[in-house]
Amino acid sequence: MTISYVDFKDVEISDYDALIVGSGFAGSVVARQLADCRDLRVLIIEKRPHIGGNMYDELDENGVLVHRYGPHIFHSNDQRAFYYLRRYAGFIPYEHRVLANWHGTYMPVPFNKKSMVIAFGEEKAQHLIEKLIAKFGDGVKVTINELRSQDDPELAEVADFVYENVFLYYTQKQWGLTPEEVDPSVTARVPVFISEDDRYFQDKFQGMPVHGYTKLFESMLDYEGIDICLNTDAESVFELEFESDAEDAGLSAIKLKGQAFEGPIIYTGPLDELFLSRFGRLPYRSLDFVYETFDQEFVQPCGTVNYTVSEDYTRITEFKHMTYQRCPNTTIMKEYSRSYDDPRTQIPYYAIINEENNAHYERYRKLTETLPNFYPLGRLAEYRYYNMDKIVSLALELSDRIMAKLDAEAQL
Repeated sequence: MTISYVDFKDVEISDYDALIVGSGFAGSVVARQLADCRDLRVLIIEKRPHIGGNMYDELDENGVLVHRYGPHIFHSNDQRAFYYLRRYAGFIPYEHRVLANWHGTYMPVPFNKKSMVIAFGEEKAQHLIEKLIAKFGDGVKVTINELRSQDDPELAEVADFVYENVFLYYTQKQWGLTPEEVDPSVTARVPVFISEDDRYFQDKFQGMPVHGYTKLFESMLDYEGIDICLNTDAESVFELEFESDAEDAGLSAIKLKGQAFEGPIIYTGPLDELFLSRFGRLPYRSLDFVYETFDQEFVQPCGTVNYTVSEDYTRITEFKHMTYQRCPNTTIMKEYSRSYDDPRTQIPYYAIINEENNAHYERYRKLTETLPNFYPLGRLAEYRYYNMDKIVSLALELSDRIMAKLDAEAQL
């Protein structure tokens, strides 16, 4: 078999039992589960010219496998999610390591015992490490906020160093905000690790799909009963009907080609854009990527180098460290964080999470509560930050709920 791509103009809506917007992990996992486990006919609507969402990878013009929407490394403690993906791809063991370029010196990130020696010298570092262990314990992670709250002047010195040299400038570049304006849940993701373990993740399952993410998606979606419309924007083909003309009236139906779709609708795109931003657009951060190829095997010592005290880009990724691809040249990718200003030319990557924006999102979400067959799922549709393993887990859980509901309805 091969993936079934169809043109939306040729689609007969009544042929399908489930409708999915987006072919990233959220949409693709649900599509495969519904088709595989319940023999449902599933239509995926994808606005991009390819499947896989932000996970999409391909060989560049120089033959190097690159991730087109930023680096993605699978890591998880969720056995079900990992084993599920292994149905569709073999995985190469890979443990991600990140270095910070600190005034030309490489320093492990997250900041750990090895970083301490680089920052403070062997003797002073040992003294500070002993204090950290006495206060927090050995082999544990403490957040920037926890360190900064200590009264001990020497621990405060560690906190100040990490804050100023690892967190501050990087955060300002990444979010376009001062650290005080960033939600604590984001700040909390920047830890100090009282350990010599310099892996970026400590999860039980870590790795990369042997032939890349796109091949994994092709295997997942190559299934009878799944059709995919590429280059199709849901907002352009959905006809939304509401309970009244009131601005906050809830959805009563979603029509396609004049026909109300009554099966499950799984929506993974930006919820505000579905409603044509009637309450104003939700704020996101976007990213720009600049690729450079070098006629040498490697140009940096690991897959990712963060620029925490210099440069206007946030990090450089060198993909061959992650994929173990063998070729004489290498491609790096510089990553620039931008404000999300134009949905036509930019991609929303990170929700800017705070109370005001959450309330703004909730106003959109409430419009969907009145439509029982509508399921928002994923980073954009839920205005949340999720790692890919969590998306896979949530997609499996949602599939279970939908199938249980369908089974119950069939018995009535």
